[in-house]
Parts: sequence; structure tokens; C-alpha cells
Amino acid sequence: MKSIKAIVAVDENWAIGRQGDLLCHLPADMRHFKQVTMGHSIVMGRKTFESFPRRPLPGRQNIVITRNADWQYPGVTVAHSLEEAIHAAETDTVFIIGGAQVYELALPHVDELHLTVIHARWATADAFFPALDMSEWQEVSREHHTSDHRNAYEFDFVTLKRRSS
Repeated sequence: MKSIKAIVAVDENWAIGRQGDLLCHLPADMRHFKQVTMGHSIVMGRKTFESFPRRPLPGRQNIVITRNADWQYPGVTVAHSLEEAIHAAETDTVFIIGGAQVYELALPHVDELHLTVIHARWATADAFFPALDMSEWQEVSREHHTSDHRNAYEFDFVTLKRRSS
């Protein structure tokens, strides 16, 4: 059975993006994302994939969910549903990496969340992570980082695991 995880950077209002882009550029978060997802299958929507400056992401199986039956891209596994994407994953661990609609579809299946909680709020945000019922989740780790010359905002790396029912 595959382990379904999600990884996302959120602000204090659970915003994840604005105008098709990330809220901000945090090099430490980019390194963390690469370290956590490397060697695994990553599942994303087409718009998320197309937002990458260099695509597909190396060292990972890139699976893109799209409604467009004709869409394809070299080095990408195409799926037309979340179930098809998970079935197509070649690794035991599958990371959901966005966007908002894909997170919404996947959240009931996710057993672990890797959050970068950015200690700021963006009034112009237009994409949000789905609401979590925190009684279903247990925080298992938190690592605080202060802002510095490369990372303009304070942030925490937080891991949540779904509680057993």
C-alpha cells in the first residue's frame, strides 16, 4: 500500500499562492522541498507543473493530473484523476505538491503533511490549502527558522501525521 503525503508552504491564513505563483521565495523551503521529495513520485495539477521554471523536477517521478486528454510533456506521467495518478506512481511514497484543487481532492487520503508555515500574511493571496480538522492530526515535529539575508520571513517546518481512527 502506498503512503500518500502532502507538502506545502502556507502563510498564517493557510494561503498557498497568488496569481499562479508561490507567495514568496524562501531558498530554505526550496531546499527542504527537494530533500523531502527526492526519489519519490510527486503528483500535481497541470497549472502547478506549468509554473515550474525548469520542468519536470529531476530525481522524482513527475505525475501531472489534467482534464485535457491530449496534454503531454516529455518526462511526465499524465493522469486524468487522483486515483489514476496514485496508481501510476512508481514509488511507495507519493507526495501531493499542489495546487489547491489537487490538495482538496487528495487530503482525505493523505497520512502525513509536511508544512512550511511562513510567519506572514498575504492579503493578495488567491489560493488556499483546504481547512484541516486539527483533531485528526498530530504534530510530530517542528523546526523554527528565523529570517536572514536569503529568507525574508520567519518560518517553521512542521510535520503532521494523521491520527489513527
